[in-house]
Amino acid sequence: MEQLNTIKELINQGDVVEAIQLLDEYLANAPANRDEAFYLRGNAYRKQGNWQQALNNYQYAIDLNPDSPAREAHRMVMDILNFFNKDMYNQ
Repeated sequence: MEQLNTIKELINQGDVVEAIQLLDEYLANAPANRDEAFYLRGNAYRKQGNWQQALNNYQYAIDLNPDSPAREAHRMVMDILNFFNKDMYNQ
């Protein structure tokens, strides 16, 4: 849990590249709190503007824990994408 708090802080500071690397390592070791790690990795990708990876990671978190805050984050990203891409539907 301590490691996830450190990673959360990196994301908050905008150091998302390092956060993603640490989360990749964290998830490779099959720890507990995998849903939170996927949620955090989704947040890091969202900050990078990598919407697809953000959505994928939020979905992994939701699959592991249906009550994850990733559910709301996933919905918010979809709302953002639908808002910004609405012109694509009107052509």
